[in-house]
Amino acid sequence: MTTDASEDWKHWHEHRTETVSAPYGPLALSGTHWVDDHPKGRLPDMPGRWTVDGGAVLLTAEESDGVLVDGRPLAGEVRLGAHLGPAGEARVAHGGRRFVVLVREGIWGVRDFDPASPARQAFRGIEATPYDPRWSVPGRCTPYRESRTVRVGNADGRERGLGLGGELAFTLDGQDHTLQVTVQEDGSLWAVFGDATSGRGSYRFRFLRPAAPDAQGRTTVDFNRALLPPCAFADHFICPFPPPGNTLGAEIAAGERNLLR
Repeated sequence: MTTDASEDWKHWHEHRTETVSAPYGPLALSGTHWVDDHPKGRLPDMPGRWTVDGGAVLLTAEESDGVLVDGRPLAGEVRLGAHLGPAGEARVAHGGRRFVVLVREGIWGVRDFDPASPARQAFRGIEATPYDPRWSVPGRCTPYRESRTVRVGNADGRERGLGLGGELAFTLDGQDHTLQVTVQEDGSLWAVFGDATSGRGSYRFRFLRPAAPDAQGRTTVDFNRALLPPCAFADHFICPFPPPGNTLGAEIAAGERNLLR
């Protein structure tokens, strides 16, 4: 089983490397611009005029701007809601770039994904610790009676709400630990965590995505698949920092650790 798990991990790691280095993967993000920060509607190095229009962003452009919306040149205006799919499928394009509309706590922004970004061109791979079965342990998730929202710092220096749905308990090397987790729509879990290696051998914090617990709350806590957050690949992501209690005293020398330099 260890051999199979190790092979599965290798495939997972290869897929992760391909995903982050894809033309519109996280390495391609070259800017996140909040529309309200630019009252004239001119976002840095982006064609057209972008303004907030109720529950959407209004993009106004001339044909000479070279903006495409749904594959067709835009000469006029179009209302754009938040794009929830892959960046490569964004409605708005300009040459090889894709512009992705997002909203966070009612604040509208636009992301600029450019396959020619310096970060993507400089990418050498992800430093990750090879699979070790000691880092994969049983866990049990206890849902909160009511979902909670805590305010945490984000990578862009702002503070935002982080929704939490339960507590994940597990044991590593005889020591009991817990992480506050978000419960995703498909039932899977998401934790933002730090540990004793954060900033000292590993990135300053990481993500963990355990599978959906069974009816008894049981799942697997596999730190072999600890993930670098998107902001490790591009400075323009707004990843949340770990909530209170999610910085472990243990050294989690497993999973993705840093970008290769």
